Amino acid sequence: MNKQNISLEPLKAADREQFIRDNQEAFLYGATQEFGMRDDHFEEDGEIISRETIKRAIDDGEAYRIVQDGENVGGVVIRVKGNHGDLDLLFVSPSAHSKGIGYAAWCAVEQMHPEVTVWETVTPYFEKRNIHFYVNRCGFHIVEFFNSRHPDPHEQDSSDDFDGMFRFVKEIK
Repeated sequence: MNKQNISLEPLKAADREQFIRDNQEAFLYGATQEFGMRDDHFEEDGEIISRETIKRAIDDGEAYRIVQDGENVGGVVIRVKGNHGDLDLLFVSPSAHSKGIGYAAWCAVEQMHPEVTVWETVTPYFEKRNIHFYVNRCGFHIVEFFNSRHPDPHEQDSSDDFDGMFRFVKEIK
């Protein structure tokens, strides 16, 4: 727990489908704030992030619900190997934005894994809230911009209509 009354609770199998829907809602909210309902940024019909992307992240990592005062207000999925960590997903319900919940959750992740000295994550170029959050709140640095001319070597689908993702790194001394 911290001053925001935030806890990270391991994702329960019974909550998996709701976690996926909540994640899609949070990402869709950010995109529609930026672009309206234009559909050229969607991974699948009507969604910015596909169910398959979220399911793969959950299956390959550690998934947690962000809980505030007994209510699910978001989620996080990480992968840790030795001193390296990947933040695959971090989302906060749009109704809980701008209350310090995401930052409190990130601090809880770092406390859970003090062995990690390098964290990495990516976010779409249009997610200004995320970029601000990672750089100005959490201390990440933008180190790479993946786009059609510089594709992510770890992504299998590098289509020509890919808009772009920023890669962030945070080194903890």
